[in-house]
Amino acid sequence: MSFFKNQFANVVEWQEFRDDMIFYKWNNREIKKGSKLIIRPGQDAIFFKNGKIEGIFRDEGEYDIESQIVPFLSTLRGFKFGFNSGMRVEVLFVNTKEFVVKWGTQNAINIPSLGLPGGLPIRANGTFHFKVNDYISLIDEIAGVREHYLVEDVRIRITSVLDQLLMKWISREGKDMYNLQANSFDISKGIQEDLDMQMVKSGISITGFNVMSFSYPKEIQEMITKNASHGMVGDVNRYQQISITDGMATGKMSGGGAASDIAGMMIGMNMAGKMMNQMNQPTPNQPVSMENTDLADGQKKPNFCPNCGHKTEGAKFCSNCGQKLV
Repeated sequence: MSFFKNQFANVVEWQEFRDDMIFYKWNNREIKKGSKLIIRPGQDAIFFKNGKIEGIFRDEGEYDIESQIVPFLSTLRGFKFGFNSGMRVEVLFVNTKEFVVKWGTQNAINIPSLGLPGGLPIRANGTFHFKVNDYISLIDEIAGVREHYLVEDVRIRITSVLDQLLMKWISREGKDMYNLQANSFDISKGIQEDLDMQMVKSGISITGFNVMSFSYPKEIQEMITKNASHGMVGDVNRYQQISITDGMATGKMSGGGAASDIAGMMIGMNMAGKMMNQMNQPTPNQPVSMENTDLADGQKKPNFCPNCGHKTEGAKFCSNCGQKLV
C-alpha cells in the first residue's frame, strides 16, 4: 500500500507561511510525476541541489513541474520522471517584501564625554529596513543549514552589534552630546552603511536605518534644562539672583525662616548698591562737570576742556584737542 502512496503527485508550496518568515525550505521529499508548484504573491521559488541553484521562478501562479519547471532547470533539464522514480531537489521559498523592524537599546550606552569620567549614558530607539537581495549568498550562509529564517533572527543579529555602532557614529557625528537629534540623520546614515556591510555576506541588504529619538537619564535631562536656563538668562549672577528670588517667593528656599529673611535682605542690599553704582556712573550722553581747579597763584585751571570736554586733571593744555586751558 505504501508503494502506491509514494506514486501520488505532490504539491510544492510554502506550507508554513508567516508574515515574519524570511524564507521557508521545502526539502527531503521526492517530487513525483504530475507534481505542481504553487508560487503566491510576494514569493520567489528557488530550486537548488547540493547547494547549487538550478533555477529561480518569480511569477506567481500554479505550474506543472514536469512540463513547465524541469525544462528550465540548469543541470536537471533532461530529467525524465519514471513510474518508480522521482526528482530529489530542494525548493527555497523567499519572502520578497521589505521588512520594517523596531529596535531599541536595552541598556544605556556610555558615550565618552568631557567632564564625565564614566561617559554620558544614552538610550536610543528607531527602525531599520531590510530585504533579501542575493540568493546565492543566502543559501551559502543561512539556508544551507536552516529550514526557515525569521525577522527575529535578523533583529537579534542587528542588535548584537548596534551598541558598538551607535557609540562609533555618535562619537563621530554627534556635534552636541546634549542635542544628538540634530545630527540623527548623519548618525543613522553611518550605521546603515556599516550594518549593510555586515549583512551583505548573508544575502540581506539593509535598505534603511532611522534613529527616532535619543534619551538621557533623569539627572542628565535636568542638567540640560538647567544649562538651557543659564543660556537664556545669559549671566550666572543674575541666574543665581533669580533662583533665590523664586525660591523665596514660592517658599521652597532651603533654610527658611530667619535664614531666608537674611538672604533676602542681603540680596536687596546688594542689588541696591549695584543700582547706586550704575546711577553714579556717567553715561556717554551725560554732560560732564566743568568746575575749575584752584591753583596756587590764584588762577583757575578747568578740570575739563571747554573745547572738547576731555578730562584735563589741571593741565595747561588739553591732551585730546590741544586747547590751551590757562
